Amino acid sequence: MDELIRGLDQLTQEMLDRLPDAVYEDLEDFVEERQILVDSIAEKVAICPASAAQMREIERILGHDAALLARMNALRLEAQDFLQKRSQAKIQRSAYEAGYTPDSFLMDRKK
Repeated sequence: MDELIRGLDQLTQEMLDRLPDAVYEDLEDFVEERQILVDSIAEKVAICPASAAQMREIERILGHDAALLARMNALRLEAQDFLQKRSQAKIQRSAYEAGYTPDSFLMDRKK
C-alpha cells in the first residue's frame, strides 16, 4: 500500500507543478489516473487497515484538493464564459442576417 500512496503523491505533485498551465485534458487524465490509484488503495484498506502514518500521508495528499478544485473551477468558468459569448454573438449575428428569400421580388404600385 505504501507504493500506491507514493504513486498517488507523485501524481499529485506532478499535477501541482504544472497546475497553472494545465488545460482541461490534463486535469481529466489526472483525475482518471488518480481514481485508479484511489480505488486500489481502498481495496488494500478493505483487506488490511492503513497505519496511522499511511493515513496521515493520505490526508496530506488530499490537502492539495482545494488547489486542484480551484483550477478545475476556473477552467469551468472560462468555458462557461466562452459559451455565453458565443451564444450572444450568434444572437447578434442572426439579427443582421437577411430574413428574406433571395428569389423574391418587390413590387411597387403606381398611384
